[in-house]
Amino acid sequence: MNLVRISSKLVCASLAVFLFSCGGSSNEKSTTDSTATSADTSTVSTATPASSIITTPQNMMVAKHRVTNFAKWKASYEANDSLRVANGIHSYVIGRGMDDSNMVLVAVKVDDMNKAKAFAKSPTLKAAMQKGGVTGTPSFSFTTMTYQDTANISSDLRSRTMFKVKDWVAWEKAFQDGEQERIDNGITVRAYGHDADNNNNVTLVTAIMDTAKAFAYYKSDALKKRREAGGVIGEPERFLFRIVQRY
Repeated sequence: MNLVRISSKLVCASLAVFLFSCGGSSNEKSTTDSTATSADTSTVSTATPASSIITTPQNMMVAKHRVTNFAKWKASYEANDSLRVANGIHSYVIGRGMDDSNMVLVAVKVDDMNKAKAFAKSPTLKAAMQKGGVTGTPSFSFTTMTYQDTANISSDLRSRTMFKVKDWVAWEKAFQDGEQERIDNGITVRAYGHDADNNNNVTLVTAIMDTAKAFAYYKSDALKKRREAGGVIGEPERFLFRIVQRY
């Protein structure tokens, strides 16, 4: 009888030791897993955001003309998209003059500059423009943009300035040196480039973030000196417009 009792006690003791050992092992594993999970979730993404600056040269054609009725003209413009695409021309931006909203600026991207120049002179385009209510003689410019900033900004007011320079490289360096001066005066560069056939003819597009500061800067000695430093020849031609359509 005593032998049976002793055996029972030994079995119970062995079982208790076994259960205790299993519980300890399970707790250790749980702690390890929890630590690993915590370490995994603490990882921070370090992906670099995409730049909004484009320096790959982009050929563009810009038309500026007056219309009798903007809504009628725009409907006609949209209806002729297939005609433009067939000639390697892709809609980009439409703007309306700040002082005269019937003065329209149309900027398009082009696949082949020679083809675009031929299209600008074609009877087909002339007829389409007349049908859309374009009045007077439209002006066309063919530009290779070498810098574009595609970031979204709050202002839709733009200035397109065209001027001649003595030397493109010298002008670009002097222009870049004046970046902070422009920012301080409410002006942000959106794009610039040169005539497709002559890099002494420059086109500059800026956003006006503060009209009071920007308009005062246009008349300032500081800007006059900046132009002289960049070798600008004569008085620039400026057109102020608001962007009303982006494609």
